[in-house]
Amino acid sequence: MEGAAARILAQLIVVAIVVVIVIIAQAIRIVSEWERGVVLRLGKLVRVTPPGLQLIIPVLERMIKVDIRVFVVDVPKQEIITKDNVTVKVNAVVYFRVLDPAGAIVRVENYIFATQQVAQTTLRDVIGQSELDELLAHREELNQRLQRIIDAATDPWGIKVDMVAIKDVELPDAMKRAMARQAEAERERRAKVIHAQGEFQASETLAQAAEIMGRHPGSLQLRFLQTLTEVATERSTIIVMPVPIDILEAFVSDRRRIPTRPEG
Repeated sequence: MEGAAARILAQLIVVAIVVVIVIIAQAIRIVSEWERGVVLRLGKLVRVTPPGLQLIIPVLERMIKVDIRVFVVDVPKQEIITKDNVTVKVNAVVYFRVLDPAGAIVRVENYIFATQQVAQTTLRDVIGQSELDELLAHREELNQRLQRIIDAATDPWGIKVDMVAIKDVELPDAMKRAMARQAEAERERRAKVIHAQGEFQASETLAQAAEIMGRHPGSLQLRFLQTLTEVATERSTIIVMPVPIDILEAFVSDRRRIPTRPEG
């Protein structure tokens, strides 16, 4: 009898030790540096724990860990009609973090999914109120507008939206071809304007040169001689150029001054 009692006592001690170990294991919680622990006692919010080793009351208390790092949520591509009736497909990326862990747990069921849905709805609203040119040329302003609206909507949940970025804008093929033609026409217009400006400047320079040569006839002769020098450098080329009478008159006058020899 004493042996049986001793065995029963030993078994009870083992069971008690196991129960104590299980209770201690359930009471100990380790919270990482990037987490915060939201403790609920019988369903009521009690406290938010910092990182480190934490103790809770088993059965009565429950801890929910909340990641406070920056979340990156991709907003799926949305088919949206802009203000000027152009159908585009737009997707975006939202960067947010949890500032109030208790609010993120108590005030909303799933704060990540809820933030994604708010971002998706806001993206459709903002793009639908914007024109295509604004979407393509002023994307940064649209990003800031999206960030302000989403941040205001998620602020009661303890969520802080740091940045929203429109990632890709997909245009219809017809619109792409129209924009390509427009860009080509713009390049041709600029080329013609530059060419016309060059012609205008060249004509002004030529007019000034002609005016100077008109006041100084000698400069015209020097320019003619320079042209002859440049032409003489070419090989196997015969060029007939008119010689101004003013140049020949000098040689004719010198010819008349030379005395002729008497015959015989």
